[in-house]
Amino acid sequence: MDKIRFIIVGSGWRSLFYVRVAKALPEIFELCAMYCRTQEKAHRIAEEHHIHTTTSIEECMQCQADFAVVAVNKASIAEVGIAWLERGVPVLCETPAASDIGTLNRLRDMHERGYKPAVAEQYTAYPEYSALLRVIDCGLIGEPDCLNISLAHEYHGASLMRAMLRVALDTAFTVSAKTYLFPTTETLTRYDSYKDGRIADKKRTVAAFEFADGKVALYDFDSEQYRSPIRKNTLKLQGSRGEIVDDTVYYLDEKNEPAVSKLRVEKRTVERAYDNPNLHRIEEVTDAVFEGESLYSPPFGACGLSQDETAVALLMQRMAAYVRGAGGEPYPLREALQDAYMAILLREADASGEKVHSERQIWHN
Repeated sequence: MDKIRFIIVGSGWRSLFYVRVAKALPEIFELCAMYCRTQEKAHRIAEEHHIHTTTSIEECMQCQADFAVVAVNKASIAEVGIAWLERGVPVLCETPAASDIGTLNRLRDMHERGYKPAVAEQYTAYPEYSALLRVIDCGLIGEPDCLNISLAHEYHGASLMRAMLRVALDTAFTVSAKTYLFPTTETLTRYDSYKDGRIADKKRTVAAFEFADGKVALYDFDSEQYRSPIRKNTLKLQGSRGEIVDDTVYYLDEKNEPAVSKLRVEKRTVERAYDNPNLHRIEEVTDAVFEGESLYSPPFGACGLSQDETAVALLMQRMAAYVRGAGGEPYPLREALQDAYMAILLREADASGEKVHSERQIWHN
């Protein structure tokens, strides 16, 4: 494949993941330009990250990029993505696909009319989670039916729930939810590290997704969980012949004798030239082994990318193949619409205090 050319629309936290991917893999990706709303922001980003920035849509269009990454704020992301699609540019949008059902349907309509909207839902492409999904699919624990998940919020959580439980896209469900406030010691934000012991009330949302096929996902997510070293990511997935608790699989063998095996995820620590405490030291997954079989190999070799950045790079590579007619969608749009829809109903249930029932949407057709 020729070098993948792309532009970035937006200059916030998520947009810089794509910048780091391009810098780590210059032989694969070429960042043509980053579009910023103001000249002040464009100048600052260009100086800080040594990339080409612009406030001109026309200049972006002249780049003849394979696609645009849209990484603006959540409230604007769908409308901005649609505007670039209407200019004839394939779009890889940051999550969520949209925050209301009407806009989700608009995206589905555009897809059916030949536009190429795609959503960068990256969690199932994480090295660790992709290996775990392979363990689930091997059938050791039988058909999965009950999941306790505390890994990711809203639409990301929905993506992992459906993948781990192997729930069909059009399966009806109900959701009930409640958010609590708990005092929590602050440790790490996107940009800063705190060591003064400050305490603030933080949100924890607990929800139950009950699917029409009898499967259940118990969702539990803390607003501190992505970064705080005192808030652990965890899961328990149960099936008829065993369960998976984090990285450990408890199951019955062919003779119905109990067995225990671990998914061993091997990582190397990489120190990078960033002042941000989230970016300075990361762990790059080098292998994932289960019962002597390697379930993961770094797709780009050892290149110093975190799990999130590696997943983003994979989606970008798939997006290029998709727009060039050499592959399918990087993450199926219908799946991304369902993830966003599940998040919408989760928030609705939380706000109302009532159990909310899903309805059949056009992307289920």
